[in-house]
Amino acid sequence: MQNEVHQKVSQSAGGAEKMSAAREAAFCGLFVALMCIGARISIVIPIGTGVTVSLQILFALLAGFLLGPRAGFRSVLIYLVLGLIGLPVYAHGGGASYLLRPTYGFLIGFAAAAFLAGLFRSRMKRRTKTAYLIFGELAMLSYYACGLVYLYVMTNFLLPSANPVGLRTLAFVWFFSTVGPDLVIGAAASLLAFRLVPVFDRIRRG
Repeated sequence: MQNEVHQKVSQSAGGAEKMSAAREAAFCGLFVALMCIGARISIVIPIGTGVTVSLQILFALLAGFLLGPRAGFRSVLIYLVLGLIGLPVYAHGGGASYLLRPTYGFLIGFAAAAFLAGLFRSRMKRRTKTAYLIFGELAMLSYYACGLVYLYVMTNFLLPSANPVGLRTLAFVWFFSTVGPDLVIGAAASLLAFRLVPVFDRIRRG
């Protein structure tokens, strides 16, 4: 009798795990789709070769905050892989050649931002609006860190045909020209996450 009860409990737990995994996959798919949409909602600032501000950082931060570090990172990583295999999910298409573009580091930065947003959320001692705002902006700045380092290394060391980008250009063209709007987007993502996290947690628990 006890064995039968134990078996039923085990089966029930297994079903719950599968359901949780199914929900996780669905949420990851949702944020992959949102990243694709965000790539199409952008503003090009006519500085240098054209600097873009898009809503992708909004969805990357939300993926981390709402899904956690692993699932949030995974959803953005799936988006990046889809682009690299040739699907036109990036702002200007797709393909493995994107890795040779000096600006690809900013796309990698979306994954870093999602992971850090989820990590910060999991370690918050007090989940207040202020905490979400601070950690959201810090996670957003990791996007810039990845993008700027990749851009500098690619143009100065790995792509002989590229025009080297100096630190002054890196700062004024690729950082200060867009960080203002992105800080606003990061704040919006943080405040949305503050409201949506309890709802998502209830849905994920089923």
